[in-house]
Amino acid sequence: MATAPTKKTPARGTTAVREHLFVWEGKDKTGKIIRGEMRATTETVVQTVLRRQGILSHKIRKQAFARGRKIGDKDIALFTRQLATMVRSGVPLLQSFDIAIKGCGNPSLARLLNDVRASVETGSSLSQAFRRHPDHFDALFCNLVAAGEQAGILDSLLDRLATYKEKILAIKSKIKSALFYPISVVVVAALVVSVMMLFVVPEFKKVFASFGADLPAPTMLVITLSDFFVNYWYIGFGLIFGAITAISYTYKHSPQMQATVDRLTLQIPVIGDVIRKATIARWTRTLSTMFAAGVPLVEALDSVGGASGNVVYKNATKQIQSDVSTGTSLTVAMQNVLVFPTMVIQMVSIGEESGQLDSMLSKVADFFEREVDDAVAGLSQLLEPIIMVFLGVVIGGLVVAMYLPIFKLGAVVG
Repeated sequence: MATAPTKKTPARGTTAVREHLFVWEGKDKTGKIIRGEMRATTETVVQTVLRRQGILSHKIRKQAFARGRKIGDKDIALFTRQLATMVRSGVPLLQSFDIAIKGCGNPSLARLLNDVRASVETGSSLSQAFRRHPDHFDALFCNLVAAGEQAGILDSLLDRLATYKEKILAIKSKIKSALFYPISVVVVAALVVSVMMLFVVPEFKKVFASFGADLPAPTMLVITLSDFFVNYWYIGFGLIFGAITAISYTYKHSPQMQATVDRLTLQIPVIGDVIRKATIARWTRTLSTMFAAGVPLVEALDSVGGASGNVVYKNATKQIQSDVSTGTSLTVAMQNVLVFPTMVIQMVSIGEESGQLDSMLSKVADFFEREVDDAVAGLSQLLEPIIMVFLGVVIGGLVVAMYLPIFKLGAVVG
């Protein structure tokens, strides 16, 4: 497919005009039918450029992107790996974006990359183009790209950034997989109990009414709860939905609540230990990546706290940054915040003394990532019997309570 290139040099101080991707078809001077793509502001510009190149256009159509799904961390990680591979292979930057856009399976990501490409084509640096989309490219991502552009090692830093994204994504995936099973079981159990209370127990109540005898206490308790469910189920579900919505909204907009929830999460038995190890792995991996890229330590700590994913460690990182900026060593600063294990502090101390801080931090991250793997495996084995007991007590208790009068009646008849 032929592509008619256009050269654009925006005037200094002017605002870049948004460009679109047009697909065209026409005939060249020999009468041969050719097709291609061109980025331009309007269809008229495409016709003008083609005419100058001696191409008689028959069809020009703006390339429309479907709505697509939400852009996730996995999409950004995959794009970063593709871009790193193409740049390392010597593919020009704009052509690399063209390849990524054409092979993109998510239309939303295709639109995002098209906007970034347009910014680069109109004179912005790659890091500046990324900074215009902070929802998808965070400060750490943009800072590393900027460092690569300034040092002339963009391919190397993109490769390092892709590896970092993949490792962080793997940790998040393991945490989610560890929590998905128990949460899903609790949700299913809640639905089963609700169905029994709303539909099954009332039918048993009608049968028991014909017995003309006193019902056992467990059965009376279940029937009372069922009556409450039947009469006020909308209030109960409304309260649950409202509480979840209120807590979620407050958590997003209240730093105090975020700090409280994150602090309590770290203290949950077993699960809190897994989250703490994953947080330390992300913290050390991020700092290692930034420091190895040549970003000064104080500046690197700006991105490290947010990347940790926990407000407790984010606040601790701010304190560490403040101490380091006044001349305190990183080791002492980390000791003062009291959130890092002794092993981490010792490894950082060795790294500072030997001048290999990035290497030591990378080893710490590798260690805690393996610890997360082992902890998730152990957590799964531990939760299985607990969940079985939970289901047996809740569901089995309801069933037994409903059948107790039948057993009692059978004993009387016998």
